[in-house]
Amino acid sequence: MSFSEIPPPPEQDPGNDPPELRVRPPGPQSRTWLTRHGQANAPMGPRPAATIARIKADVPAGSIVLSTGLGSNLVDVDGNRYVDLAQGFGAQLIGHRHPNVQRVLELQAGRLWQALGDVYPSDAKIGLLERLTELYPGRARVVLGQSGADAVSAALKTAVLYTGRPGVIAFGGAYHGLSYGPLAACGLRESYRAPFAQQLSPEVSFVPFPSDDDEAARAVELCKKRLLSGAVGAILVEPVQGRGGVLSPPTAFFAELGRLAAAHGALLIADEIWTGLGRSGSWLRMTELGIVPQLVCLGKGLGGGLPVSACVGALDVMQAWSRPEEVVHTSTFAGAPLACATAIALLDVLKRHDLPGRSRELGVRWLSELRAAVGTSTLVTDVRGQGLMIGIELSPRLAGGAVTLQRALLERGYVTSTGGGARDVLILTPALNVREALLDGFTSALASTLRLLGG
Repeated sequence: MSFSEIPPPPEQDPGNDPPELRVRPPGPQSRTWLTRHGQANAPMGPRPAATIARIKADVPAGSIVLSTGLGSNLVDVDGNRYVDLAQGFGAQLIGHRHPNVQRVLELQAGRLWQALGDVYPSDAKIGLLERLTELYPGRARVVLGQSGADAVSAALKTAVLYTGRPGVIAFGGAYHGLSYGPLAACGLRESYRAPFAQQLSPEVSFVPFPSDDDEAARAVELCKKRLLSGAVGAILVEPVQGRGGVLSPPTAFFAELGRLAAAHGALLIADEIWTGLGRSGSWLRMTELGIVPQLVCLGKGLGGGLPVSACVGALDVMQAWSRPEEVVHTSTFAGAPLACATAIALLDVLKRHDLPGRSRELGVRWLSELRAAVGTSTLVTDVRGQGLMIGIELSPRLAGGAVTLQRALLERGYVTSTGGGARDVLILTPALNVREALLDGFTSALASTLRLLGG
């Protein structure tokens, strides 16, 4: 029996409860756990390494430690219940512990946890490969990985194998992951690349990511100049910049990139790790716009909560991996049966309930309601998005930018994330099956929180 043939359990709607806070976050249990975290976790970010006493004093107001999750709800170690509008940076497309995904995970856990890569692949892996080729508009092949960065690395390698050219055009504000290949093309923050610059590819050049027609025209001209060198084998672009602040260029921009790439023998790589599988309101945002990239990167929500990613490419392009001497892109746990099984279950749920379509329709309504709710607030400069991928840009008037708003909303029981080069954008990526009443509750909480913050 294939996973698609497993009858689903009765329809349920768990984990769609409003916030309920027992103590002001972070509560005492979160503080204790965060102290332990600070003693064991490598220090990341601008804070210097601290002594135990200083860690205790510096547990930030916006930190909590999570204990359980179900649907659109998270519970911390103090028993506070939150509405999760971040969903693992957009990675939980159908919420935490969806019953269909959990059931398939349990079934696979009773069968096989680990296979032997491509030497002796599992039936779950082969099933997922077949399902992923169906997403691409044409004959395709797939390379599986464990993270979005793996998928981007596979795409960049494929471009070199196919074109013989090392050059890559990337965009300012882009985020493709932090392993070495993707890091070289990361335009979000210079500080991410700077310490490792000598180990990164020097063949990546950046073009500003456009927000209007004039900027798009200038970006196209810059791309033309880079392509004329004959060294560029790939143009790597996000259909919507997620971590960069939910930024969407004019639709025609992507068509121009596709034409330029084809004219100069380069490949167009679409990083759909954020936007794909319904997050932006379509199965693949780029193909919804009428553009067929040679390579598509998927990740985040693909595994239904487990780590798996994919580089899906046109058949002729992916044939470049077949060479006289062996060359591979793999890892021990790439295509692991557990993650492949949950990925199939995730794809089944998305298709059965047309969640990409729901994301598109609900996103339009919610975007309108959010814009109305912030009204003339002097703290908000823009509300934008595609599907259930929405960014609220904050004015420089709000000290601390989106982080300040994020922490204030946490105290109201809402988990969000931030983005943008200056962390000035509050990012909302709820589950695609979220109950609308939870979005309405957040919209009201946002308006009142902005007023309390002085705007």
